[in-house]
Amino acid sequence: MPLPAWFHEVARRVSNHGRWGTDDELGTLNLITPEATLRGVRAVRRGVSFSLAIPLGSDGPQTGRIPNRINPVHAMVSINTAWTGDPAATCMSDDVITMGLQAATHWDALAHASYDGRLYNGHPSASIRAETGAAKCGIDKVRTVVTRGLLLDVARAMGRERVPGGHPIGPADLDAAVALTGLRVEPGDVLLVRTGQMELLRAGDKEGYRIPSPGLSWKAVPWLRERDVAAVATDTFAFEVWPGEDDQALFPVHLLNLVEVGLLQGQNWHLDDLATDCAADGVYEFLLSATPEPVQGGVGSPVNPVATK
Repeated sequence: MPLPAWFHEVARRVSNHGRWGTDDELGTLNLITPEATLRGVRAVRRGVSFSLAIPLGSDGPQTGRIPNRINPVHAMVSINTAWTGDPAATCMSDDVITMGLQAATHWDALAHASYDGRLYNGHPSASIRAETGAAKCGIDKVRTVVTRGLLLDVARAMGRERVPGGHPIGPADLDAAVALTGLRVEPGDVLLVRTGQMELLRAGDKEGYRIPSPGLSWKAVPWLRERDVAAVATDTFAFEVWPGEDDQALFPVHLLNLVEVGLLQGQNWHLDDLATDCAADGVYEFLLSATPEPVQGGVGSPVNPVATK
């Protein structure tokens, strides 16, 4: 089924192809300039940090409905092994983990989505191979993500504990959340969009967490593009509203953000503790350090983002 006409119109409007050169593989991360990073540094006032990651464990959000995306499986391969043969001397323990790179708190690489044989900036989707992964636009191209973060607490701006399942978060919702911060979104910022959906996962309701879920509407993509944000992350499973808004366009926000805008996006971020603190002191900006693991050829990566206020 071809993508609908409205999708192609929006794609033309928001495209960043060629903006940073024909060889570019970073997209909007180019907007994290030294000035943007220093803006984040200046946001630190109390020295209090919040981890925004959920645990890497077998009880993670994956339910098996996405083939081969498994929750982390942890195993010990060495326990108190005596390196010299003498257990009274030096002993070491080692372990391994097997997981889907997008199983828990993660970034999607720009290579995560494609259509019409294209990745971001016109790089061919055929550059992703079984043997080597993503030769273009892989997560290993992202060396650092350190800049100012803004929490957009859409749930609190609505006066609710949680945005209703299936609600498409559009420009009006984002404007209301920005107004709550008393700040202005600036180029190079990373936006963290809180819906409150993570409460369901923390309560053990994996299916309720997954569907129906609030999330970004395709109508939010031009809003993000106009403000030149560097990346966006949410506390939801699918990032965008699920089920989607148009049966003829499957995951259109993924396609528009990753393929056209070149906008890094993240899912399954735990934003509740940070949101409580922001509501208490009225400060919604912070220094965000959220560099992904440099998985060579990876189309995504787990991350332990840290917000410091």
